[in-house]
Amino acid sequence: MPLSKHFPFFRAVLLYTLSAFGGPQGQFGMMIKTFVDRHQYITLKDLVNINAFCQLMPGATATQTVSLIGYRQGGVLVAIITLLIWTTPAVLFMSSLSFVFSTNNLALLHYLRYIQPMALGFLGFAAIKTYALVDSKQKWFIVFLSTPITYFLFKTPWVFPIVLIAGGIIGSFKKSAISPSRPFTPRLRFLPIILFAVFFLLAGFLSETARKQSWENRTPYNVFENMYRFGSIVFGGSDVLIPVMYNQYVVRPETDRIKKTNQDVIRIDREIFLSSSGVVRAIPGPAFSMSAFVGGMAMNNRGWGYQLLGCFLGATGIFLPTFLMVIFFYPFWENIQQYNRVQNIMIGVNAAVVGIMTASIIYLFKDTVIPFVDKPLLDTMLFFSVFFTTFFLLYYTKISAPLIAVGCLLLGLL
Repeated sequence: MPLSKHFPFFRAVLLYTLSAFGGPQGQFGMMIKTFVDRHQYITLKDLVNINAFCQLMPGATATQTVSLIGYRQGGVLVAIITLLIWTTPAVLFMSSLSFVFSTNNLALLHYLRYIQPMALGFLGFAAIKTYALVDSKQKWFIVFLSTPITYFLFKTPWVFPIVLIAGGIIGSFKKSAISPSRPFTPRLRFLPIILFAVFFLLAGFLSETARKQSWENRTPYNVFENMYRFGSIVFGGSDVLIPVMYNQYVVRPETDRIKKTNQDVIRIDREIFLSSSGVVRAIPGPAFSMSAFVGGMAMNNRGWGYQLLGCFLGATGIFLPTFLMVIFFYPFWENIQQYNRVQNIMIGVNAAVVGIMTASIIYLFKDTVIPFVDKPLLDTMLFFSVFFTTFFLLYYTKISAPLIAVGCLLLGLL
């Protein structure tokens, strides 16, 4: 199919990108509204299956899910273009922020304060929609089991894959007469996993060599290696990535061992890091775009050219392994789902996804609402009004996600 045939899909991805607030949990609701309800590019069941698969993988969950929607539309090339459309706006914004950010310039957070309740509205919408898939006692059992586990261990990196695996194990005990509809044909593309391994080993070798030999221009190698490693091993999305980065660039440089050896490591001011992590959660697009900001800040003392290079290396380093891994593993995953045992496992995994979403909205609602309780009554009323209005507009009307996002931004400005 000619690439031009996919332009309507790319337009839908762009509109989704510009309105995708709220991290992977809130963004999933917008995926349903955009790609399932509005344009029918994918069914709800298939979208939940893809999301469950991506939850089992390290890296940026929302990025992987959007990329695989593109992959299903037209293969690897369409997936690459989808990835670029999805990541570019947020990466450009966070890169620009690395040039202009200061600890006294926090007005942006004030203007974006109603994005949080809007994102919760999207998450609530997604949870209600996916409850339609819970149609058996076994599925309800998995939902009720996975919800409290996810809630109480929400900030534990391994809770998401563990809950999904547990749901799959429970689902595997279901008896089914479903048989494979076609022979098993993996259709694996080995180039992505070969590239993943080559970049991983080469980045590690060059970064370590640059550090040991004190290369004058070693920072770019260190930035790319750090981000590539994070994108390869971090489970749990941005809620795990940001603490990992905080430890790497704020806490670690202040340890006695680093100070004693006087190592030249990448350092980022605590207030700058925390403020930027607040901004990245309040803008549309992947929160993993925080990597562009960190890369720029790591090289901001070398001139604007090096700083731009740092932004590019930071973003490329973190999104590249995320993309390569899902492109390699997804065809295999897609093929084995025809087997009855695997289908039963997926039933359990999908039910666990619903439990994770339920726990996420409870946790994020608690984490977001509490700061508003001590604020003026008008702010609190507006917070809840935005949340409920977003939910009802999504559920009962055909108003698109970008219009809702623009409305919330205007409310913050006013």
